Amino acid sequence: MVSLTTPLCNIGWKAKDFNLLGVDGKYWTPAKAIGENGLVVMFICNHCPYVKAIFDRLILDLAELKKIGINAVAISSNDPTNYPEDSYVNMKKISELKMFDFPYLFDESQEV
Repeated sequence: MVSLTTPLCNIGWKAKDFNLLGVDGKYWTPAKAIGENGLVVMFICNHCPYVKAIFDRLILDLAELKKIGINAVAISSNDPTNYPEDSYVNMKKISELKMFDFPYLFDESQEV
């Protein structure tokens, strides 16, 4: 059953430290990614129909947040063996196609 409610954002929550490879070939940590006023951490994946439905709006909203010093990172933790669309190569393709202006990170170990 699909959830019909959206969880509230936990503003001020401290993200678990991570060091993940981005589709840009760089490794990213929260300290490296954070903006002057904060960091949005998103968990997304390429194959999810709900994520696909919000990609364009998400990109616009994140551009507005960036203007006020809030950066973002997106993390994909899916196993590409089970979801080939979520492979690192396909993450890079989607990032380029949608012109992501934020790091798209691969959590291969699924620890984050």
